[in-house]
Amino acid sequence: MKILYDGTIYKFQAAGGVNRYFENIINRLPESFQPILTTSHLNNVNYPRRRDLKIHCYYKFGLRPNRVLSFLEQYYFRSKTFLSQPDLIHPTYYSLLTQKAFSAYQCPIIITVYDMIHERFPEQLDPDGQQIEQKRKAILDARVLLCISENTKQDLLECYPEVEEKVKVIYLAADIDVSAIDSNPSVPESPYFIYVGGRWGYKNFDGLLRAFGKVASVRSDVMLCVVGSPFNEAEEQLIADLKLCNRVQQYGHIDDRALATLYRHSVALVYPSLYEGFGIPPLEAMSCGTAVVASNCSSIPEVVGEAGILFNPNATGDLADILLFLLDNPIERDRLIAKGYKRAKLFNWDKTVAQTLDAYRSLL
Repeated sequence: MKILYDGTIYKFQAAGGVNRYFENIINRLPESFQPILTTSHLNNVNYPRRRDLKIHCYYKFGLRPNRVLSFLEQYYFRSKTFLSQPDLIHPTYYSLLTQKAFSAYQCPIIITVYDMIHERFPEQLDPDGQQIEQKRKAILDARVLLCISENTKQDLLECYPEVEEKVKVIYLAADIDVSAIDSNPSVPESPYFIYVGGRWGYKNFDGLLRAFGKVASVRSDVMLCVVGSPFNEAEEQLIADLKLCNRVQQYGHIDDRALATLYRHSVALVYPSLYEGFGIPPLEAMSCGTAVVASNCSSIPEVVGEAGILFNPNATGDLADILLFLLDNPIERDRLIAKGYKRAKLFNWDKTVAQTLDAYRSLL
């Protein structure tokens, strides 16, 4: 079976959750499947590593986009798609590098619906509605829709109830290498909480800072480690206003070894998001032997279950109380860690891929 993976996502990001998702899917396909990846060249991209993976990459050589180059790019991807003669297309996002509608193809198309964040927060993420409209067309034209959580499925059906019969829920997994944890870690000597991921408005990072500010006013030794992009001006100002400049330590996009080590030695991961399609960091933290404190919103309870402490993300006082409680109660932390190990084992990529293969086969 030939499966074409349209690599639109690689035009926008060199790394990320979607990239890892397709890396795990493609790398675990049986030998009877022939994966083909079309992609537009982006520096420092970690493509899936599979010996028989055919990659058709369009190189722009740093040239500025114009109508001629755009036409050449479309022609390149359309010809590669046609010549590949795929049995099935699984795009990495809600559009195709060929710039053609999903309905223009005779072979079936299956898409993964990661979340309905743009629909939930249009003013933050899609004020002109272009992404929502693009996604709507993809959802209606695709033959099968893979949702990464029950919550994502329910949110999808609220917007498009007519697609219910073609929806399948397939959970994700974490693939952080726990064996890479450093035995001689370079981590803060003080007790610290950890935050991992993006910090867009719906991630509620400001709420975490305010809650941590209450904790820091009581405990002079505690810190907050933040893994992700550099702070923006507004975040730096809020940190200064809360007198946390010496209590918040920012890390960049670190490798798995450093991340796993930071997880393992923290008091807990704090995950205050208002909305997630799934939520990989809590799974990573549980796999690394870290207690999890997470919001009780959207899909997050599906992932965390009873293996973490769930809280109302709009109540900063409640979160502060939970963090102080964990600082003073190592026995409770150990209990959560033990439950977290068991919970994390319920999610694995082999199961994800097996269910995805069932979805592929249902279309042939």
